[in-house]
Amino acid sequence: MAHTLSAKKRVRQTEARTTRNRARTSRIKTFMKKVEVAVAKGDATAAAAAFREAQPEIARGVTKGVLHRNTAARRISRLAHLVKDLAAQAA
Repeated sequence: MAHTLSAKKRVRQTEARTTRNRARTSRIKTFMKKVEVAVAKGDATAAAAAFREAQPEIARGVTKGVLHRNTAARRISRLAHLVKDLAAQAA
């Protein structure tokens, strides 16, 4: 247990930061899932729209320090690949 004032403040800051980061991570996962669900249904227009919404959300995770930039790039790339393949099948 923290005893000093600075240590107690650090505990409070960590709890607040953890709450924010969990919310951000959950939000990113939700946006990614929307793309994956649309792809699974075979709806190319919905998948493309969901991808356009998910891409900035994932990128924002990098600027907020929740995701590593390579992780974000990989996730965006994989989603883009899914959407592109679906569009090619639909055409």
